[in-house]
Formats: sequence, structure tokens, C-alpha cells
Amino acid sequence: MTDTRGAQPQPQSFEAQQQPPYQPPQAYPAPAGGGGTHGGHGGQQRAGGAHQQTGAVRRPRTGARTTPRTRKARLRVAKADPWSVMKVSFLLSIALGICTVVAAAVLWMVMDAMGVFSTVGGTISEATGSTESSGFDLQSFLSLPRVLLFTSVIAVIDVVLATALATLGAFIYNLSAGFVGGVELTLAEDE
Repeated sequence: MTDTRGAQPQPQSFEAQQQPPYQPPQAYPAPAGGGGTHGGHGGQQRAGGAHQQTGAVRRPRTGARTTPRTRKARLRVAKADPWSVMKVSFLLSIALGICTVVAAAVLWMVMDAMGVFSTVGGTISEATGSTESSGFDLQSFLSLPRVLLFTSVIAVIDVVLATALATLGAFIYNLSAGFVGGVELTLAEDE
């Protein structure tokens, strides 16, 4: 019987099939004088067991990305701790109350310096006055201590209501997040 398959490739030995491991090209040349190597292979290649100095200078790729890559992550707010929400909302509402009192004092001083209270007060006292009485005195009614007292009461009520509503909102959010999974956020990291 004759073999009609033609010449078959001969199997190679295991040593002949082995090749040196792949080493990626280096972007920067090795320092002159054989100084430290970057990653143990900078500018040198392994061939067998001996090191050879390469004479070619590697250039950076022209199509390389120059802008930093921004990593993004999708996260979900599954639960809001009502105690921490209450503390933060209490501090923020106190700051808002202080800003309200200061803004009312500054506004009153500006309006008093412009003469708004004396002009409007004179008009109101003429309109409400009679021959027996002098009419309504707007300047004594809207004095600075009285305005600041009224604004402070409003600010205290605001602190209590804002803290209670924010804490209640945290409870309601936790209940609804149990059903629908919560609010999803996409966060990006700047490099």
C-alpha cells in the first residue's frame, strides 16, 4: 500500500516550540550607562538567558491618549439614616435662621437710612389721624427691637419645622427605597 497523502509536517520537539516570552515595546529609552531599569526590562530584551542592549530608541505612539481617563461608577442610595439627616438639617436650619435675622436687621437699617419709615409713617398718621388723635405711629410699631424679636420667633419656628420635615422625609425615602430600590447616582472620579 502506498501513501498518497503527500509530505506530512514532522512534529517538533518541546524545546523547539518554546519561544522567548513577549515583551511589549518600551515608550522611553533606558538611561545611558545601564542604570536602573524600568520594570526590570527597560531597553533590554531577554534572548535565551543573556541580556542584550538594544540600539533602537523607542518613540511614544502618536495616537496615544493625552487626556486623562475619567472613571465612572453607578451607585444607588439605598437608605438615608434618619438620625444623621436630623443632625444635618438641624445645623443647616440654624444657619438659615441666623442668616434670616441678620438679613432682616440689615434691611431695616437700609430702609431707615433711606427714610422709608418716616415718609410712610407720616402718610399713615395723616390718613388715620383725626382732630383728637394723631393717628397710627408706624415708626414706633416697626422699631428695630420689635422687628428683630419677630424675626427671631420666625427663625426658631423655622428650625423646628425644617428639622422635623427633613427627618420625616428620610423615613419616607427609606420606605419608598425599599420598594423601588432607591435613587441611582453616576459618580465620576477626576484624575
